[in-house]
Amino acid sequence: MIDRKIVWNDAASSGLVLGGVSIAYMVCSLLLAKIQGSTAVSVIVNVSSVLLWIFKFILCIRLMKFFMQRFAIRHEDVTNRDSFRMGCATALLSALLYSGFYLAWVLLIQPDMFKESIDLALGTYEGSFTSAQMDMMEEMIPKLPTMTFFLNFFWCWLFGTVLSAIFSRNIPSSNPFAGNDSE
Repeated sequence: MIDRKIVWNDAASSGLVLGGVSIAYMVCSLLLAKIQGSTAVSVIVNVSSVLLWIFKFILCIRLMKFFMQRFAIRHEDVTNRDSFRMGCATALLSALLYSGFYLAWVLLIQPDMFKESIDLALGTYEGSFTSAQMDMMEEMIPKLPTMTFFLNFFWCWLFGTVLSAIFSRNIPSSNPFAGNDSE
């Protein structure tokens, strides 16, 4: 069994890369959302956003597998359980990094993001809400950054853990013929 320090050390660098990819995607998608123009420009921005998300999704999956395989190659006595632990730690650290950046973004860089979104929704469905419902929404605005931090953190960590469970079944590869020298 691999020492926990080794697992956390490898997970820290892997989590930093995966969190960085997710942060880069978030910044790009937020910047893309600011582009305004004609209908054709809006269509191009929307298609670009979808393609960017697909690219990020596939890249994160491939990077997680790569980091888990690299961990197994670097340490020869790695078991499937060790690779799962490393994947879970990577998921935890990357989720913490991404969620922390998102929280900083909505608190420091765009503090009115949620208020603008709720105001837009209320303007769109004006007359559909009672005054009590509108008051409830107004009271919820200051709580949204914290709620989104924990939702992002939980979702990213859960996704990474499931991915780790899937990949760790074959990392390291179990060769049923290993040690059999007969031809």
